[in-house]
Amino acid sequence: MVDAAALSNSVARFRDQGITLPTFAQLADPSKIDPALLGDSDKNAADARNLWRVHWYNDLAGNRVAQPDHIVLPSSLTGIESPIIVVFGDRFPMITAHKVLAAYSCLAPRVVTGQFDPTRHRAIWPSTGNYARGGIAISRIMASRGVAILPAGMSQERFDWLDKWCENPKEDVIRTVGTESNVKEIYDACNELAKDPGNFVLNQFCEFANHLGHYEVTGRAMAHAFETVRAASGRDLRLAAFINATGSAGTIAAGDRLKDEYGTKIVAVEALECPTMLENGFGEHNIQGIGDKHIPLIHNVMNTDVVVGVSDRATDQLYAMFNSEDGLGYLADRRHVPREVLASLQHFGLSSVCNVLAAISTAKTLGLGPDDAIVTVATDGAALYPSEYSKITARDFGNGFTNLDAAQVWGEHLSNVTTAHTMELTERDRNRIFNLGYYTWVEQQGTPFELFEARRHQSFWRGLRRLLPVWDEMITEFNERVAAGS
Repeated sequence: MVDAAALSNSVARFRDQGITLPTFAQLADPSKIDPALLGDSDKNAADARNLWRVHWYNDLAGNRVAQPDHIVLPSSLTGIESPIIVVFGDRFPMITAHKVLAAYSCLAPRVVTGQFDPTRHRAIWPSTGNYARGGIAISRIMASRGVAILPAGMSQERFDWLDKWCENPKEDVIRTVGTESNVKEIYDACNELAKDPGNFVLNQFCEFANHLGHYEVTGRAMAHAFETVRAASGRDLRLAAFINATGSAGTIAAGDRLKDEYGTKIVAVEALECPTMLENGFGEHNIQGIGDKHIPLIHNVMNTDVVVGVSDRATDQLYAMFNSEDGLGYLADRRHVPREVLASLQHFGLSSVCNVLAAISTAKTLGLGPDDAIVTVATDGAALYPSEYSKITARDFGNGFTNLDAAQVWGEHLSNVTTAHTMELTERDRNRIFNLGYYTWVEQQGTPFELFEARRHQSFWRGLRRLLPVWDEMITEFNERVAAGS
C-alpha cells in the first residue's frame, strides 16, 4: 500500500459511481463472474459494468461464450499443413480490440495499491493506437480522466473514436509526430507531462502489469482455444508455436505461459521495414498497432525463440484483398477457401494479417506438420481501417480492387510466403536483442541498471508472477470496502 488517503478517495469515488473491479482470476476464467454484474449493459457504452467483459470470452454482441471466439485457418488459405488458430480480439468491449485488457491490467493495480487517485490524477496513455483508446475507455468507466498520446499518422478511425469518448478531445488527445515507429516521440511527450504531479503515466511498454495481465488472462485463453481445437480435431495436436507482433510486448507474454504448459516456442514479429530485432534496424511502416524501433522493457527477450519480419506491403495488400468482393470471390472460386473462413476475414486488422503471415513463415522455418498447431491473435478487425483501405487501393490498385489484382496479391504474398526474414534465435541473438534495450531504457528513460539487467534471468519473470494473487486479494478487499461504504 502506497497511499492510504488515495485509496480512500478511490473507494469513495467507486462507491458513488457503483463501480467494482474484476480480479485477474475472474478475467482468466469468466465462468467465475456472476452474469448479473453485466445486467442490460451495452458492450459499446461507457458503462462501468463493461469492466466485467474485459476478457476473451465474448461474442460480437457482448454475450459470454464457452470458449474464446476463434477460427482455424486451412491450408487452402495458408499453403501449409499446420493449423493456424486465430483468436479474435475485436470481441472485447468498447474499443473492439484486446488492448483494453492491457489498459485495465495497468490501471487496476495502481488504484487498489493507492498509487493512482482518480480524484487527483489524470491517466496518461502513450500508445500507437489501441492501447490509448483502451486507456481512455478504462479511465472513463473507472471515474477518472484519461489522456491519449498517439502518433498523428494513425488511422482516422482511431481519432474519430477518441473524439467521441474524450470529454475534452482538444486537451486529452495529444498527437505526436510520425507513425508506428515514432515511439521515442511519444515518450518525450510523456516525460514532459510527467513534470506535473497531477499526471500519472501508464506506459504500456514498461508497465510490468501489462505483461502479467496477458500472461494470466491471454495465456489461459490461448490455451483454452487450443484445447478446444485439439478436442474437435480428434488428433493429438501439439501447440508448437505462439505468434505475436511485439508492439508493447504485452500480448506476447501469453507465450511465456504457453511455453510453461506446452513447451511452445515464442515467436516475436516486427515490420520488415523497421527490423529492430532482426538487424538492430530502423524505418517507417504501416502495420498499425506494433510501434517499434526499440525493445520494450516488458519484453522477456531471453525467453523468445524466433523473430519474423513481415512487410507492410504484404499486410496492406492482403488487407485490401480480404475486404474486397473481388478478393473474397477469388479466394472462394479459385482457391476454394471455405465460406466460414472468408466471413471471418473482416475481423483481421493490419497487425492480424501480419501475425498470420508470420505464422506461415514460422511453420516453414521450423518444418511443422499437420499435427503442429500454431496459435495467434487477431488484435483488432477491419472496422478500424476503412480509411486505410481507401489509401491502399488508391496507391496500389488504381482506386479499385479487381479479380486480376487478387490473383497478383495471392501470387506475391500468400502462394509462397518467404522464410528469408525468419530467424531462430541463438543465445547470442537473444543477448544482442536484449542489450539493444539498454539505450532506450537506461540511457534515455532512466531505468535503474539493476532492474534492466535483472530482466535477463527467468527468475525475475517468475518472481513477478507472484504479484497476481496478491493483486487479486487487494481487488477483493477493495470491492468489499466499496460495498461496505468505508
